[in-house]
Amino acid sequence: MVKIKRALISLSDKAGIIELAKELRNFGVEIISTGGTAKLLLENNIAVTEVSAYTGFPEILDGRVKTLHPKIHAGLLALRDNPEHLRKLNEQNIGLIDMVVVNLYPFEKTARRPGVNISEVMENIDIGGPAMLRSAAKNYQSVAVICNPQRYPQVIAQLKKNNGCLSEDLMCQLGIEVYGHTSKYDAAIYNYLSGHFKANKLTEDFPRELVLAFEKIQDLRYGENPHQEAAFYKEKGACAGLINFKQIQGKELSFNNILDLNSAVELAKEFQNPAAVIVKHNNPCGVAEDKELSKAYFSAWKTDKLSAFGGIVALNRRMDLKTAKLIIKSGFLECVIAAGFDPEARELFKEKKNLRLLELRDWSVVNDLQMKRVTGGMLLETPDLLTLDTHNLKVVTKKKPSKAQMQSLIFAWKVAKHVKSNAIVLASGTSAVGIGAGQMSRVDAVMLAKTKSPKLKSGCCLASDAFFPKADAISWAHKAGAKAIIQPGGSIADQEIIAACDKYKIAMVTTGIRHFKH
Repeated sequence: MVKIKRALISLSDKAGIIELAKELRNFGVEIISTGGTAKLLLENNIAVTEVSAYTGFPEILDGRVKTLHPKIHAGLLALRDNPEHLRKLNEQNIGLIDMVVVNLYPFEKTARRPGVNISEVMENIDIGGPAMLRSAAKNYQSVAVICNPQRYPQVIAQLKKNNGCLSEDLMCQLGIEVYGHTSKYDAAIYNYLSGHFKANKLTEDFPRELVLAFEKIQDLRYGENPHQEAAFYKEKGACAGLINFKQIQGKELSFNNILDLNSAVELAKEFQNPAAVIVKHNNPCGVAEDKELSKAYFSAWKTDKLSAFGGIVALNRRMDLKTAKLIIKSGFLECVIAAGFDPEARELFKEKKNLRLLELRDWSVVNDLQMKRVTGGMLLETPDLLTLDTHNLKVVTKKKPSKAQMQSLIFAWKVAKHVKSNAIVLASGTSAVGIGAGQMSRVDAVMLAKTKSPKLKSGCCLASDAFFPKADAISWAHKAGAKAIIQPGGSIADQEIIAACDKYKIAMVTTGIRHFKH
């Protein structure tokens, strides 16, 4: 146990500090503090000594230098069981400091503020705070260091239980927490400045060193399989994306649920009109866009009713009662995520207590770098946000697509972008009617999409995420009822592919864009 006799408190976020400071004073702890924190404590009748009075040195440089002083850091770093350290402290009239309560300047909050200038951001890079935290954490056996206000109740409880002392176990936990905290803080600074100066062409596109910081939201029951452990993390400073969902009903989310929800939401973002997406095992099995949300959902569900069982539904609009009734009737689903829920829809879903309902208000496109782990390393790429410019589409066959077919082709192309490669999407109007996903052969992907789709008397449109290497897939597209095809083009067999389309009187459009998804 370590008896707390002197504490240094210097805070940006002062929430909860009054209760902790009062408890420290109840045990006779001397409190040293700075500026605004000292003022707040004094206003609440808590005795405090200003740091400048304690060190005998005034704050200078507009507060940039106040705690960077030997009386502070020697008092934190001295080893209590080292006679020479203690002799030096006595010689220099330096007292021991047994507790540091510090949180840092709000760098991330400042950096995210619209219109903030770089000089203001730089002023919110804390220097003295991290220095004190690290000094105290290095000597965690003797100095309690608190950087997280959520720890205050735990510290107070131990002080009361142990008559003003803290356990070695708690002090070790607190010390370890500091290094996570300061590393995330430095990562936020590095990432912001890298991005800022990249925008001004002063750094390369990808950093030579990649610094990432995430904070845990929750532990998960297990990972992809029950024998794997898992947790869900939020990127430090992230303010957009799936991370902002609010669960309003149902069981705890699983690892696989979260992956599927992200895939479903990202595809639903592609559409301006009301759209519904059903995802199973990280691939869409139903997608439709319509003027009415209920019609979009019903068409998406009809794409592949069998695969939709146990799927994840994403709706890019607020859930209405009519759509809710269709969802209730469509069998077992794991999750439904929407831009909101009408009260009548919420009431209806109460009978499905295990169905997870999630609300996501912000459906903006997030321009995050994409990361994929490999053994011992990481791949990093820019997101696949390239969209079609309809003016750059090339009709390469004798037959031209009709206006309605072009609309359907563009819809199918958007869906194919989110299907695992090799990907083929058959569409009728703005509804998917057959999806061939994750096949090693493009011919197999066409055949699978055909198997999934019903017979279409009026024909359908087909999208391929990459070029056709041979003409065999075109004959299968013809068998599937395709009357128009959209694909990147660029194969050495393009002329053979075009000739096959002309033979079957299929219109073909090339985009010059590939959308592999692995």
